[in-house]
Amino acid sequence: MKRIVKIWILVAAMVMGGALPPQVMGGDTISTQWSAQAKSKKKKKKDKKSRKSRKSGQSRSKSAKYSPSSLASVPAIGKTQSAAAVPQQSSNAMLAVTIPKGVSNQVLNYQAIRVNFNPTLRIPNCVAYELTATMVDMADAPGHENRKSYNYARDPNVKSCPENWEYRGSGYSRGHMAPAMDMRWGKTPMAECFYMTNMCPQDIKLNNDHWRSLEEKVHRWAKRDKRLLIFTGPIMGKSPMMIGKEKKNIAVPDAFFKVIYAPEKGRAIAFIYDNKPCPGGITKYAVTVAEVERRTGLTFSSSIPKRQCNINDWL
Repeated sequence: MKRIVKIWILVAAMVMGGALPPQVMGGDTISTQWSAQAKSKKKKKKDKKSRKSRKSGQSRSKSAKYSPSSLASVPAIGKTQSAAAVPQQSSNAMLAVTIPKGVSNQVLNYQAIRVNFNPTLRIPNCVAYELTATMVDMADAPGHENRKSYNYARDPNVKSCPENWEYRGSGYSRGHMAPAMDMRWGKTPMAECFYMTNMCPQDIKLNNDHWRSLEEKVHRWAKRDKRLLIFTGPIMGKSPMMIGKEKKNIAVPDAFFKVIYAPEKGRAIAFIYDNKPCPGGITKYAVTVAEVERRTGLTFSSSIPKRQCNINDWL
């Protein structure tokens, strides 16, 4: 009788589309086998869903990592699109310069240069920046920024910044304190170094010849010495000549200084050029940092050696 009942149940299950196993093992009942199969199917479905979820999560993670919006936060440095680290000039305490008491001064922190601007004389008191070998490599790489693409401009955020046209007819060039050749690694540095806050009235021949030659040497020294701190600015006379297309209110310096410090080498040197043609090699114009401090009243970081002037260490 029991056998007939089992056969009847088996036939009924087959008619209803069940997947009952061909044999009933041991003491297991049909209901427990159906329950086990249901749990097994449910587990497989859950595992499949979990794998799909993990795969989707990985896909989203990769998408977030390489999405255009996230890459936009990486600075595009020049046409090379390099993401090499560039020093934060505004946070470099060694670039800070103490201005003499009573001298008008406004600190301007651009991306690549720190300008101590004199609103009264309408020229900088001092321009400071850090130049690394990496920045020089980018500035000299094919596709670097071309200075012909940039124009002298007034900084709209500086009330007393001169206009480009105010130098016209003066007989002086717009002399960069931080040279464009050091800023070719990026669009923003190039644009900002052409602000008139970075300019001084400079003798045209000096600007084009011997001063430029010094700038080229400093550019190469930064590549060789890995990192330089550079300070450039005017040396003012007691009663400076004034220029200006309409108002004579832009001061003409008597001379210019350049202070160079190589932190990794522990050496420093400075140069002073009169604001006129200065023939001869740079050896003739080498001085100590202390001499620049004496002539300008500026005070540079105490970390910079003040008494060194060994030109042979630089050539």
